Amino acid sequence: MDTPSTANGPWSLVKTIKQSGPVDPTSPYDTSALAGKTILITGGASGFGKAFALKWASHGANIIIGDLNDAAGEAMVAELRCLPGSSKHHHYQHCDVTKWEDQVALFRMGVEASPTGGIDAVVAGAGIVESRDVVNGPTIDMPVLVDEHGNPPRPGLKVLDVNLTGVMYTTHLAIFWLQRNNNNTGKDHQTKKTTRDRHLLLISSIAGVTPLPGQVEYTASKHAVMGLFRTLRGSVWRQGIRCNVINPYFVETPLINWRGMALLAGGGKVELSDVVDAATRLMADETIVGRGLVIGPRFKVVDDEDGNPRFVEQGGGREQAVWELYGHDYEQVEVFVWRFVGMLNAVKKMRGWVGTVKDLFNMWRTRRAARRAPKKARA
Repeated sequence: MDTPSTANGPWSLVKTIKQSGPVDPTSPYDTSALAGKTILITGGASGFGKAFALKWASHGANIIIGDLNDAAGEAMVAELRCLPGSSKHHHYQHCDVTKWEDQVALFRMGVEASPTGGIDAVVAGAGIVESRDVVNGPTIDMPVLVDEHGNPPRPGLKVLDVNLTGVMYTTHLAIFWLQRNNNNTGKDHQTKKTTRDRHLLLISSIAGVTPLPGQVEYTASKHAVMGLFRTLRGSVWRQGIRCNVINPYFVETPLINWRGMALLAGGGKVELSDVVDAATRLMADETIVGRGLVIGPRFKVVDDEDGNPRFVEQGGGREQAVWELYGHDYEQVEVFVWRFVGMLNAVKKMRGWVGTVKDLFNMWRTRRAARRAPKKARA
């Protein structure tokens, strides 16, 4: 956990962005806050999204699912409504996340179908990997073919369309609708004012923090999701929204091609239940803000004399699969940014309002000259 020497130091941005302390993924947590929440999940008819929906519905959450697979989506809703403890307020709508109109319609349906009249949480869960079935052209790192002019053909970017553009659409709509959810339940962990929890959960990957050869588009998209997360958590608190992210290692799935499985062989695999547990912790614990969890294979570890976990092959120790990501990142790794911005602020203060006006005037003059240049050329 944060200590006064680090969390409150001169380089810490924790208080500025309203970030909560590092998460202890081995501690128990209460799932009662899930009851009555309306949670919208893109890609919710299969994979992680389906597993989340089943878990959260069993604790009384209302689930709104968007997916391309209509048969699986309708079957999913029927299954959710039959769960013990289910609220019965579960709905599915066809949604291609790369189409803005589809996502707008999904969110609109979610708000109208919600028994509370609003959306409490959004999971940007739709995602694909590079495979023969989804890549609509050569991959970025395999420009082996040429067209009739001897040029490499345009690469397929479907993975980026789904994993990045689709996530951006979901995020934009989530921020719009979450801040409009004003039904009063719960308490804000910062202000203690009575309010309703508003949560955006992003799904990145271990490929969001490490390279994955053979999955260039996928890795780039998941790195981008991490950039999105780190930026949003510093701003969306203004709208009363908390943003978190999970980074699963690889669950064995047909989506991963043989080259990927060969690369991962020997490292163990993730249990789906551990991914669900990590996501449920972030969804249910309304005090967790701006944090990321990595889910990996279950390791047996012991703490060394400095308190750092150490892998053990045999003997005692605890089994752990979920880990805090960037436990103290905003306390130390932003030192350069703090120093650089500090210098900029010092210069701005020294120059005063005269310097600000001078810069604005120079920018206006430069842009005016750029706009007039084509007219002179035509004359």
